[in-house]
Amino acid sequence: MVNRLTRAARPCAVALALGSGLLVAGCSMIPAYQRPAAPVAAEFPAVAVPGAAARPTSTVPAADMEWQTFFSDPQLRKLIDAALNNNRDLRIAVLNIEQARAQYGIRRADQFPTVNAALTGSRQPNTANGGTSITSVYTAGFAVTSYELDFFGRVSSLKEAALAQYLATEEGRKTTQISLIASVANTYLSLLADEELLATTRQALSTREESFKLSKLRFDNGVTSELDLRQAESLLEAARVSLAQQLRQRALNQSALQLLVGQPLTGDLAVVAAPGKGLADVPMMVDVPAGLPSDLLTRRPDIRQAEQQLLAANANIGAARAAFFPRISLTATAGSASSHLSGLFKAGSYGWTLAPQLLLPIFDAGRNQAGLASANAGRDIAIAQYEKSIQTAFKEVSDALAGRATLDEQLRAQQAQAAAETTRFKLADLRYQNGIASSLDQLDAQRSLFAAQQAVVQTRLAQLQSQVTLYKVLGGGWKEPPEPPLNLRAETQLGR
Repeated sequence: MVNRLTRAARPCAVALALGSGLLVAGCSMIPAYQRPAAPVAAEFPAVAVPGAAARPTSTVPAADMEWQTFFSDPQLRKLIDAALNNNRDLRIAVLNIEQARAQYGIRRADQFPTVNAALTGSRQPNTANGGTSITSVYTAGFAVTSYELDFFGRVSSLKEAALAQYLATEEGRKTTQISLIASVANTYLSLLADEELLATTRQALSTREESFKLSKLRFDNGVTSELDLRQAESLLEAARVSLAQQLRQRALNQSALQLLVGQPLTGDLAVVAAPGKGLADVPMMVDVPAGLPSDLLTRRPDIRQAEQQLLAANANIGAARAAFFPRISLTATAGSASSHLSGLFKAGSYGWTLAPQLLLPIFDAGRNQAGLASANAGRDIAIAQYEKSIQTAFKEVSDALAGRATLDEQLRAQQAQAAAETTRFKLADLRYQNGIASSLDQLDAQRSLFAAQQAVVQTRLAQLQSQVTLYKVLGGGWKEPPEPPLNLRAETQLGR
């Protein structure tokens, strides 16, 4: 470690020999940054479904597609727009940016001297030669106190770390916005599914009530046994259980959406399904291309946030290294001085002082060494977190692609099953009415039809939500502005 620090100090020794102008510029001991290799495969895994038709895909990447383009449902657009204006999590993320910007401003200000107006006065007894006089000194002017000459880049390293943290909070805000948009869309779709499931359940309940009445009538007249009656009653109560569950789920989703939007869902924001309309009538969303895993490094804000945090940890190493070298601070004053308060600012009272101080670490009980070890460990942790964010993103995209490849075929098959169950129930009911089949066949067909209808709605919901999820995990929902707000060096390190 000593040899490494000695090699790092050679450029600074050269700067010391070149003069004070180069000294003020200082040297940087921040290790050269190299982006870690992505610990994922070069391509996303492909999921092939036999017999599934290929879906047309847009040529515009998700990260370049604004959410207004991806979502064509006008009701959903209103909800997303309201959420972006009122959601408290997003508001906190924006305020975190302002706080990080202020912290960066503080660190940046540490690179410059602070000039203050100072007025001082002191009186002390003068006992020299047995005298009892009082010596008075009054000064007024400008003062620079404890300004550190950043020869070895300690202050600039801390500034770079604060800058990276500021940029990380900006990326965090983008991540929050992407997640918010996807959450609003998925909850909105869940509400529409709740309405469709409620309609299906009410229809099934009505059918089972009629079946129960008929079974009771046949039982009262001795045509059927009590077994048939209790089977019909069981199906009726099961439908009532399902209705209660659906009503509760709709209320929960309504509350969740209201929390996301950040205001009551009244007026234009009220989610009311049109009669006879369901998830099948939701306007289609654009199907986005997956691209390559390497695209995620520059497209996903959470990965860029992790890299900025890695840059901050890397800069902290530079500050920890600089702590091993001398720290030079400067205190200076310039103004008027007089032994009498009335004599201030008179001709001939001008004076100045210059008091540089050099502190060279000799013994600190291992504090600086521990600080450097902590900074190195912090960087290793940041590397692991960065790599994990890449692996997490790869998994999320792979899962979303698997859903897109399989849910279409699953929905087609379940729709065909529901159609078959509808025909089966009609035939079973007709046979039961004519005394050819038992009530068991009719009730079983009724139960299977209800389950198939519910499965169709749930699969269609999963299909639509998988499209939203794919858009989200590919970095959609946030589009980079044409020019960044600040021309920051850390952005060039990211290759933007």
